[in-house]
Amino acid sequence: MNHLIKLGRITAPVGIKGELRVYPYTDDMTRFSDIKSLLLDGQDRTIQKARYQKNMVILKLSGIDDRNTAELHINKELFLRREDLWEIPEDTYFVDDIMGIRVVSEDGAFEGTLTAILPNPAHDLYQITPAKEGAPFVVPAVKEFIRKVDLTEGVMTVKLIEGMTEL
Repeated sequence: MNHLIKLGRITAPVGIKGELRVYPYTDDMTRFSDIKSLLLDGQDRTIQKARYQKNMVILKLSGIDDRNTAELHINKELFLRREDLWEIPEDTYFVDDIMGIRVVSEDGAFEGTLTAILPNPAHDLYQITPAKEGAPFVVPAVKEFIRKVDLTEGVMTVKLIEGMTEL
């Protein structure tokens, strides 16, 4: 398992004092208020201030004190060390832990690999790139379809219904 977890991507500077607009990769962006520091370009940066604007996080990080410096970080990702992560509920997973996981059907047939997580208002959708030829398909990220996730073995067991793999 990766020792660093991606928390978000910097999309733009905000104002002239070095604040950064961040697209969060977490299901609850207010978690940024609980984080003391994170990694940017492999460097520890203290979070001096976190606020929220629509679906974005506005961060003020140590060492980034003007707009010019902030602009140097556009499209860079922010990371948190795994040991600094918060507890998550059962049947909830960090993206880094399941991305690339092998996907098998309930009968054990290899269906493909999880290659993207698509946000959706009701629930996320897991995009599966098939083992055989064909277009990627999606499986709703709900218990009805996600039967088991074994992070140790790197396998997700899914229930497939007729037509699901042909969408």
